Amino acid sequence: MSEPNGTPRRSLIAVRYVLPAVILLAGVVALLFNTNITGLEGLAMGLGVAGSVLLLNILYRVGVKGDRERDEEEAARAYLDEHGHWPDER
Repeated sequence: MSEPNGTPRRSLIAVRYVLPAVILLAGVVALLFNTNITGLEGLAMGLGVAGSVLLLNILYRVGVKGDRERDEEEAARAYLDEHGHWPDER
């Protein structure tokens, strides 16, 4: 999702980058306030969850890119059927 000028929306940036950063920061804060094994577990949990959110965002973007490429291929085939040659050929 982009604005008309091609820049991503603020909410999209917030979900992709700010949310994982806040989750990781919460894990660091858990370690700072509780320096025993519980704080270390909080840090590990924050790191794992932040990594998961980042990975889900990456996988979603890869899936959407595949859909876009498939739509472009379908449009090229329709052009081929109508004109008898591929759009990038003369």
